[in-house]
Order: sequence, then structure tokens, then C-alpha cells
Amino acid sequence: MLYFAYGSNLNHFQMKCRCKDSSFMRKFILKNYKLTFRSVYRAADVEKNKKFEVPGAIFKISKSDEKKLDLYEDYPILYKKTFFMLGGKKVMFYEMVNKTPFMYPEERYLNVIKNGYKDCKLNQKHLKYALNQI
Repeated sequence: MLYFAYGSNLNHFQMKCRCKDSSFMRKFILKNYKLTFRSVYRAADVEKNKKFEVPGAIFKISKSDEKKLDLYEDYPILYKKTFFMLGGKKVMFYEMVNKTPFMYPEERYLNVIKNGYKDCKLNQKHLKYALNQI
């Protein structure tokens, strides 16, 4: 299955530890969504917004990887699964169920994401913009 990562799962080391069968395929821009951080966890989330786009990465994952991600993402309580089509294939990503107000992420978590942006060779301008929503 294909999975679109946009937060801490962009970090290749973390993703490999969490999902041993995963493989990075390519970077990808999710259009009509905006990156934000929210909930008591101050975690990354996306919300529909036609004026924005969210950089991320497509990973190929196994069924057992998906189950591990479901646990990590607290599916279906904290995150729900959303899908889009890419080249005739369904791609899954997680989106928060309850859209709470913006919460600045903890530095350790943010550093994992920044390293993921480097791993995937993503432009950090979208991340910087998402962090300045206060």
C-alpha cells in the first residue's frame, strides 16, 4: 500500500524503526491542504484549504506497517484515514479527527520533522509558515 507522510514520519530513520518494511518512493506535494500542529500532543495535522499545499513523501508500506502506524497515530481516535489517487493507486494519509486550535510543537518532535524534510529533500518554507500561525 502507499502512504503519504507529512510530519515526523518523513524522518527516514524513524519510519524504518517504526515500519521495517517501508521504503521511501518519492517526495510529493498534497494540494489543497494546509499543514498545522494541534491537539494536546502538538502533533502535525493537515486541513483542507485551497490556497495551500503540503510537502511530504510517498512510502510503500506493508499491511503490518499499516497496523503499526495505526497504533502510533492512535487511529481511529486521534487520526482518521483519508485517501487520494496517484497514478491509479490509492494513497492513504492520516488526518486528525478533532480540529483543535494551533499548538506549537515541542522542540524534540519538531527536530524529527526537520530532519525528515532534509531526508526527503523538501523545501522548509511550508513548515516555517505552519509554525507561524500564532
